[in-house]
Amino acid sequence: MNFIKDVFFDLDRTLWDFDKNSESALKIIYDELKLSDHSSSFNTFLDVYREVNARFWRDYAQGKIDKIQLRNGRFSETLKEFQIDNLKMGEQMSDRYLEISPFQTHLFPSTKEVLTDLKNENYNLHIITNGFKEVQFTKLKNSGILHFFDDVLCSEEVGKAKPHPLVFEGALKRTNAKAANSIMIGDDINADVVGAENSGIRGVLFDPNKTHEGKIGLERVEHLEELPPLILGI
Repeated sequence: MNFIKDVFFDLDRTLWDFDKNSESALKIIYDELKLSDHSSSFNTFLDVYREVNARFWRDYAQGKIDKIQLRNGRFSETLKEFQIDNLKMGEQMSDRYLEISPFQTHLFPSTKEVLTDLKNENYNLHIITNGFKEVQFTKLKNSGILHFFDDVLCSEEVGKAKPHPLVFEGALKRTNAKAANSIMIGDDINADVVGAENSGIRGVLFDPNKTHEGKIGLERVEHLEELPPLILGI
């Protein structure tokens, strides 16, 4: 096993608890816009939004839609599911979501402790994210973890999204890291693990919900506390 020097992390759903933070922001918007008049419950609205949002992110990753279509379309399409055909309201929701969600600060358990341990062991820590630059830095700063990272690469800077090899190659070049001495940790088996491994980087899946439990040939952790000994080779 190669000696690890550079550790690359995904951000959303790996360190920053996207689902919990998104839910907090959406609840504020749901109440502000009185969407309870159209939906039986907030949880019903949330389930529909998450399904629509996932579809729009897949389309964005595949280059089928652009940033603006993603941001506005996911809300407009969610509203349509509740018989609200209102593009202006969709744009209003998008604006409010971008104002609120990056300032939510829920991290996965032991995030700061694990980053501290790795930093104390003199690893170079970096972020590779498909999220947008203007919000990802806000998330990192407000949740108190920005200072741990030597570099934060948002894939839009490259013009491609993970798992495209240009994203990982760009990250290696920017950080002067060698693929053989690097490791990538993320929650998406294709974008993070397969994408990294296709560029020669060791990929580890963060799988807190045990979605891929028992999958042969997949290196995975269910808790962030498992990372330091794994990276150290203990």
